Order: sequence, then C-alpha cells, then structure tokens
Amino acid sequence: MDHFQLFGLKRRLSLDAAGLQERFYELSRECHPDRYARRPAGERQKAEQASALLNDAYRTLRDPISRAEYLLKQEGFDIGEQRGKDVPPELLEEVFELNMALEGLRGGDEDARGPLEEARRRFLEMRCEIDTELGRLFQQYDASGDAAILQQIRGVLNRRRYIRNLVQEVEKELAPSGQPAR
Repeated sequence: MDHFQLFGLKRRLSLDAAGLQERFYELSRECHPDRYARRPAGERQKAEQASALLNDAYRTLRDPISRAEYLLKQEGFDIGEQRGKDVPPELLEEVFELNMALEGLRGGDEDARGPLEEARRRFLEMRCEIDTELGRLFQQYDASGDAAILQQIRGVLNRRRYIRNLVQEVEKELAPSGQPAR
C-alpha cells in the first residue's frame, strides 16, 4: 500500500494539509502501540510497524517537496541526487561568483562576506520563485494526470535541490565558528 492509499487519498500533488493532519491523528489513534501494550508480542510488533509506516507516510505527504519526489518515484521517475557538475545553465555565472566569494572567505577575506550574503538572498529568492512554479505545475498535474508535467516537475525539483545545496553551503560559511548554520 502506498502512502496515498494509507490515508485514503487520491494520488495528487496538492493536498489539504489540515485534512491530512486530521486523518493522521485518526489513524495514529487506531494503531498506536500503547493500545497494544497488553496484547501478545506479535500484535505489539505489528502495531509498532504500522505506526512507523504511518509516521513515515505522514512526514512524506505533509511536505510538498517530499510528496512530489515520492509521487515521481511511484510513477517510475528517477529523481537522483543533484551532482556538482549538473549546474543548471542559468546559474553558471552565479555559481562561479559564489565559488570565488567562498574561496575568498575561506582564505580570510572578510570582504567576501557581503557578496555571500547577497548570493544567499538571491538563491532564497530563486527558491521562492521555484516553489511558486511548482505549485502551478502541481495544479496542472492534478487536473490532467499528464506524465509530461511530471517530467517538468522533475526538472524543477532538480533545480530546486541544486539551489538548496548552494544556500546550505553559503550558510555554513557565513555561520560563526562553532555555530551550526541556520
């Protein structure tokens, strides 16, 4: 049973978050291991497994990005990890400038901090634009079920993943020593 079936939902990319949460709480009460504390070990183990599966499904479906990646996998699309050499063409210049600023900061040039903060702002803005584009594509897919739209979503998710990695790299370098990045 896939995650959507577990919650009694159609395979859709746009979901009602409040409805999903309500259904999660309903199902959680039904299979919570505490309800099986006095039952035989086999029943307790099944309840623990059901609860773990339910928690995993909920974590996946409540996040739009995880939900899209999950649906793509279910539909046979390879979403793979973004590799450093797979720079989206529209980002080549920005990535080059980012790498120069990162190199400078790592070499002790505090003047590179400003360009890195500006790069972080631009990448966060790009990620926001991508999320808006994904929302539009999610609605188109839900209305049509067209696999060609899933292919577009896959490409946009790859771009988003690449930008997310850039943001994390910048935040790691901007974080004060000994402090985790935000």
